[in-house]
Amino acid sequence: MTATSHRTIPSGQAIVDTEVDLVVVGSGTGLAAALTARELGLSVLVVEKSEYVGGSTARSGGALWLPASPVIAECGGLDPADRARSYLEDVVGESAPASRSTAYLDHVAATVEMLRRTTPMKLFWARDYADYHPERPGGSAAGRTCECRPLDTSVLGPYRKDLRPGLMEAALPMPTTGADYRWMNLVSRVPRKGLPTFIKRLAQGVGGLALGRRYVAGGQALAAGLFAGALRAGIPIWLNTSLIELISDDRGVTGAVVEHDGTRLTVTARRGVVLAAGGFDHNMDMRWQFQSPSLAANFSLGATSNTGDAIRAGQAAGADTALMDQSWWFPAVAPMPGSAPAVMLAERSLPGSFIVDQHGRRFANESTDYMSFGQRLLALEAAGTPVQTMWIVFDQQYRNSYVFAAELFPRMPIPKDWYAAGIAVRAESFTELADRMRVPNDEFSLTATRFNESAFAGEDPDFGRGRSAYDRYYGDPTVTPNPNLRPLVRGPFYAVKMVLSDLGTCGGLRADDRARVLRSDGSAIAGLYAIGNTAANAFGDKYPGAGATIAQGLVYGYIAARDAAGKT
Repeated sequence: MTATSHRTIPSGQAIVDTEVDLVVVGSGTGLAAALTARELGLSVLVVEKSEYVGGSTARSGGALWLPASPVIAECGGLDPADRARSYLEDVVGESAPASRSTAYLDHVAATVEMLRRTTPMKLFWARDYADYHPERPGGSAAGRTCECRPLDTSVLGPYRKDLRPGLMEAALPMPTTGADYRWMNLVSRVPRKGLPTFIKRLAQGVGGLALGRRYVAGGQALAAGLFAGALRAGIPIWLNTSLIELISDDRGVTGAVVEHDGTRLTVTARRGVVLAAGGFDHNMDMRWQFQSPSLAANFSLGATSNTGDAIRAGQAAGADTALMDQSWWFPAVAPMPGSAPAVMLAERSLPGSFIVDQHGRRFANESTDYMSFGQRLLALEAAGTPVQTMWIVFDQQYRNSYVFAAELFPRMPIPKDWYAAGIAVRAESFTELADRMRVPNDEFSLTATRFNESAFAGEDPDFGRGRSAYDRYYGDPTVTPNPNLRPLVRGPFYAVKMVLSDLGTCGGLRADDRARVLRSDGSAIAGLYAIGNTAANAFGDKYPGAGATIAQGLVYGYIAARDAAGKT
């Protein structure tokens, strides 16, 4: 998909100095703020740095963590708010102010209802997608994650190509939700669930095209729904328009200077500015300064336009920052030269595989949530025992059974160019495999032997793989007694190199329970709000469940707009 030549949405608008009630910088979850403000009668302008609408939301899996929401209740779930509150209190702890979690929970239902009124999205509960820490007090093995049903992007009319492309563009139109992915990944193992899911989504995608409909799912559906809502509400969006600086006086922030096609313009904001321009995913100087000098350049899966502009503008206006060392870490398949890392989710949890470092040793529960996995890597680095290279090791049965890297279906051979690039190796024995991975043979053999002995018993005494309901969600239910463990006993064996990627950074401007940006002394900067990855994670250094990143952007967008409108 290529971008259109639209400068503005709707097209034909003049890009000149202007005055509105609320300026929203960023068109991902920032559209929730714009929709809320517009519904409350405010005039709104959205400025978007790139040529696309949607931000990292459009590149995401599209999950929404919505505890105690009407979506769960309507799908037959029971999730009392006090359980969710207990869970966040325990998981987040002191890594973020409790008021941030409380405000989030208090406004989830109202945000859902706002989205229902203002967008064509239809949400459903992804039952059994467990919280990331379901064994903690208040945690849920049934999960609190919701998704958007496949959505027809033809509702965007001439602006469909202005929607940011997804992270994975399928060769065939097949709108796949996260809930679908689980069973499609297991199609060769659980065909009674996998095959009907494949057929249903392929029929919807191909059949839709015959009717002039273009169905998408995941983050594409979510971003398209927000975009459609903005179009319906007549909210203007200026594309290719960068934030240069915030305008302030003794009252606080009163507007912004933006740049379009080399021309700087002043946008006056009577009620405030909402910064929703993502994190500093692709600003490597910031990442090396605040996170780790070992991070590879531009391995992030976040939108390439996320370079920390809004965070720096907020700092220049007196804002404090928090959690700058944190990201939504995401282990991925090492990229081919000139390409991005490949998405890797269920692969780490499936039986018949394990992950080793440059010493040939395991170092973590492979099935843990992706943020915790990344934090484990950085903790080892801080302790002076860094993981310099990672390999996921598996056997032929694994390769015959599961989808890998979203492109290799069961029994498909690993591409020859992966071997040529050193991303993959293959061998008939563990000894030979260790040599090709260039890890110590003796250590790797001990690791493989111990892993196999434990897997036979269905237990992982070293890292507890398979004990959590979250681990088991992406396991293989046909493997017992532990769906995450199976010994590797028959070659050929394979190893594929992994890297630490992320879905975006999650440290940023310090904000309060009204999304107001704070100074270092705790006072709020009047007229300035931060949401999404421009703000420090409302859940501190934790990821409570799938979709917590996008959901908090939507909910705090709703909160920010209401505060700007004087509705708190």
